[in-house]
Amino acid sequence: RLLLQAGAVPIGEQARRVNDKKGRKGMRETTVSRRTFLKGSAATAALACAAGSISLGSWQAERAAAAEPAVTVTAPSLCNGCSSKCGLIATTVDGQLWTLKGNEVHPYSKGRICGRGHGLAQMAYSDERVTQPLRRKDDGTFEPIDWDTAFKEIGAKVQDIIAKNGPESLAIIQDPRPSGKQYSARFMNALGSANVYAHSSSCNLSKESAYQLTIGATGYSNDFANAKMVMFIGRSYGDGIRPSSVQSLADAAEHGTRVVIVDPRLNNSGIFASDWVPINPGTDLALLMAMANVLIEEDLYDHDFVEQNTYGFEEFAEQAKEYTPEWAEKITDVPAETIQELARSMAKAAPAASIESGWRSVIGCSYKNSFETARAITAINSLLGCWGAKGGALITSSPKAGAIEDARFKAPAKPAAKRIGDAEYPLVLASAGTNVAALQATLEGEIKGLFFYNSNAAKGYAQPKKWTEALEKTDLVVTIDVQMSETAQQSDYVLPEVTYLERLELPEFVGGKKHYVGMRTVALEKIHPETRTCDEIFNGLAEACGVGEYFQFTAEDWAEAQLATVGVSLDQMKKEGVVELPDPHFEYGVPTFKTASGKFEFKTDKVGEAGLNPVIGWIPRKVTPQSGEFAIVGGKQGIHSHTMTQNIEALHAISREYHMERLWMAAKDAADLGVQTGDTVEVSSSEHTGQVEVRVTQRLKPGVVFLPTHYGGDAPAQTRAYHYGISLTDFIPLDAEPGVGSMMSQEVAVTVKKVEA
Repeated sequence: RLLLQAGAVPIGEQARRVNDKKGRKGMRETTVSRRTFLKGSAATAALACAAGSISLGSWQAERAAAAEPAVTVTAPSLCNGCSSKCGLIATTVDGQLWTLKGNEVHPYSKGRICGRGHGLAQMAYSDERVTQPLRRKDDGTFEPIDWDTAFKEIGAKVQDIIAKNGPESLAIIQDPRPSGKQYSARFMNALGSANVYAHSSSCNLSKESAYQLTIGATGYSNDFANAKMVMFIGRSYGDGIRPSSVQSLADAAEHGTRVVIVDPRLNNSGIFASDWVPINPGTDLALLMAMANVLIEEDLYDHDFVEQNTYGFEEFAEQAKEYTPEWAEKITDVPAETIQELARSMAKAAPAASIESGWRSVIGCSYKNSFETARAITAINSLLGCWGAKGGALITSSPKAGAIEDARFKAPAKPAAKRIGDAEYPLVLASAGTNVAALQATLEGEIKGLFFYNSNAAKGYAQPKKWTEALEKTDLVVTIDVQMSETAQQSDYVLPEVTYLERLELPEFVGGKKHYVGMRTVALEKIHPETRTCDEIFNGLAEACGVGEYFQFTAEDWAEAQLATVGVSLDQMKKEGVVELPDPHFEYGVPTFKTASGKFEFKTDKVGEAGLNPVIGWIPRKVTPQSGEFAIVGGKQGIHSHTMTQNIEALHAISREYHMERLWMAAKDAADLGVQTGDTVEVSSSEHTGQVEVRVTQRLKPGVVFLPTHYGGDAPAQTRAYHYGISLTDFIPLDAEPGVGSMMSQEVAVTVKKVEA
């Protein structure tokens, strides 16, 4: 919706396969300009804030008519709408939020925030926030309690669990935000447990684990400003919106960069694309291996780069001989001629050509081969010799806080027992762990106490039915959140946090060609007196659990100490919100690969030790749809971030107005089933059956259905989201990708049939 509001022709209805040169030219002609896109972006923001900046229209009207002068205050913060944490400036009038705008200095926002970022601010004033501590009663309902009682009871239960089962039977799962990720780890480590997990196994764990092994970094950027050709594997900037990324892509398209989208769905980045390559879901790895075959067999790869900077090329090249374009066509349904043309064109454009770095989608957590697909992406970039090249793929540095001498901030001792899941999934990224392993351990009775910080694992991760089963087996479940999520609903205690606009948090460091530090500061005074900040909650829990000595400071104290190590003051951050750090002196050139071999790794011995093929190669997806079944894929919409935003009043209103919860179905499939737009269909898998409206479109490959991943809520307290649409996680069996433990969020086939009126 965000992109189409720009007034451009929806190119999905006109798209042609990449090998249709006439169609490709036609698609370029419909591409909108960056200026037009940003106008559409503003329109979406206006929709998200339809009755004033954040639906405070009546109050604003009263304020405008008041005789006395208003007190206007601005304060910087970071958005909480997604993991980007874009910089923003909040303006309040007489203590109430008036406007939000992007921070000009922050490298992700560059003066803009998306419609989701505007709408999320409504959460501060939501009538469905959790406003006081809650305790679950025997009948499943909740009763309010005071903070002292909550801390005392939780502390007693934690100590009882440790006494009976050891600290390794405790775990915390958090959706990484600046303070939460540091407080969560410190709290659990202080208790003696290493079981600290992020949301990564339902997001980008496979990608980051793979990249760490092949290039020695968890990610890279693409030099769009100088690129001649960029290929996207499943990712869409136009749906998971970071303003600076969309602007870079729009600029590249305007300047003639060839932008190729490989995706079964013509996603909302298609407005900037030269080519759409519809592909069978979960077969992107075959396409990449066939491209490698062409680059090697036709001697189109960068010999100098490969010979000087890579490890295991001979084994990779020998293996790649079997992955011909003709072989890949049978798997991907992408013509062999198309595969050859893509590989040759990228070689011709190299080194100013690369495959985009990705995030979730295909390589983050979706398939049995997500980890291997991510490795293959870096392999193609290596054959192109584009690492560190102008217009290529850039591995840049990142800043971080230095060592703090103040004894108050000394880290707890390293826990004796290793984190659950690390042995079973030895390729998992160390900073993330796999929460699928935590779920499996809870089902088996190994974990007895679970804490959730800003995490809705019971709906957004893995299989909700299994999470319900697991949580019923525990002795203690505590959720720290702003709203009554599905996870909170199944907890023993719910501890209400203030919203992101009401709290100061620890610094967030941002790397790239330039280095920055950003920070949340208090933009709104506390709205509900019985809510608390992240540090207040963890400090209280630590004291009650007997480890208070590790929390003798506030978040402001800790932030000030961290900032001092990079030469920035807390007062400066409160004023500016984002500060550029000393120039890291980025230069183009082959980067240092911080891998085991010190080079790019076509072959990784650690992968072999984990029982997988050490050489990058073909692995099929686990589930192949049979006759009468559909592959199902999911993804973001520009105004939503999974379950977090589904109950926000303005954003939810947009969803309902435009029926954004609908299942997409290809026109050919719809005709075969006698289905039209607006009909209700029944979707079924081995795990679940649900009903939803359908949208018939030419922007989807036949045999595939697309479901947005923000709907189907099961928390009655979230009345707007409750049972609106259906949720992809309900349909997926509990499973984990070998080696890394990602949830394999699209490894399922479904049937679809029309529901007769």
